Amino acid sequence: MRLVVNRSQTAVKGMLGGHKGMQFTLSCRLQLTDEENRLVQQYKLTEYPLTWRTFQGTKLVGDTIGSLVQGSSQTVSDVKTLLTNEDVIKDAIDELPTLFAVCRTFGGNEIIDYPRAKSA
Repeated sequence: MRLVVNRSQTAVKGMLGGHKGMQFTLSCRLQLTDEENRLVQQYKLTEYPLTWRTFQGTKLVGDTIGSLVQGSSQTVSDVKTLLTNEDVIKDAIDELPTLFAVCRTFGGNEIIDYPRAKSA
């Protein structure tokens, strides 16, 4: 799995052509291995939510596995927001290896020896 991140900027012009600041665009595309793609298709994970947004007090799905595989783009007015949104996406992708590992266990047994070592 690989996340391809692209950051760009565009000058914002006023009605009379004056400089009104900058807009920043964050584009992300998730590249999955063939095996990960098969898991997404087999377990219908295309619409699996990875990020959330709030609109008028309602929590809505932001990015899904499918939207990031196709490529997702957002434009914001400041670098801090761009970096925060990028971190949210990266943190969400960090959880996918666990999701895929669980999918791989269906149809078999998981054997856990006790006392078990807990991960940090």
